Amino acid sequence: MNVYDFTVKDNKGQEVSLSKWKGKVLLIVNTATKCGLTPQYEGLESLYKKYKDKGFEILDFPCNQFLNQAPGTDEEITQFCTLNFGTTFPRFVKIDVNGPNADPLYVWLKEQAPEDEENEDSLAFEEKVKNLQPIEKASDIKWNFGKFLIDKSGNVYKRYSPGYKPELLEDDIEKLLAE
Repeated sequence: MNVYDFTVKDNKGQEVSLSKWKGKVLLIVNTATKCGLTPQYEGLESLYKKYKDKGFEILDFPCNQFLNQAPGTDEEITQFCTLNFGTTFPRFVKIDVNGPNADPLYVWLKEQAPEDEENEDSLAFEEKVKNLQPIEKASDIKWNFGKFLIDKSGNVYKRYSPGYKPELLEDDIEKLLAE
């Protein structure tokens, strides 16, 4: 099994097979519009503009599970991201990433990479939020802007902590694009 075996709904509610992006390097991110990490949209869009013509895609999955920081409809979320951050990468319907209603894609992603790649900034962020949202399983997504980097074969390469800045993924993205 790989990421291409999943079908998700785009932000208009249409079924989309992730096989649409077969052979590309993917960054799958759970996002929120009212989070302290929301400015990461700038870094994500910068990565997208730099690498999209080289076989890179970002797939944005809004999630309202962390203190209700992704309020609004799918259309309102898209408008917010476009107006405030100029995002142009694909966005999907709001989903759950943890718990009994977690989207099957995220269940699989967490099984493939149960631990985050972390650094000093991400650990400091996690310390701030650890008491705000209980984590039931060690493999749970810790907050908004958790990131999964997928190789061209559809396999999870790495998982990055929410506080891990998008620009720090460039070396890994370039490595996977070169393979």
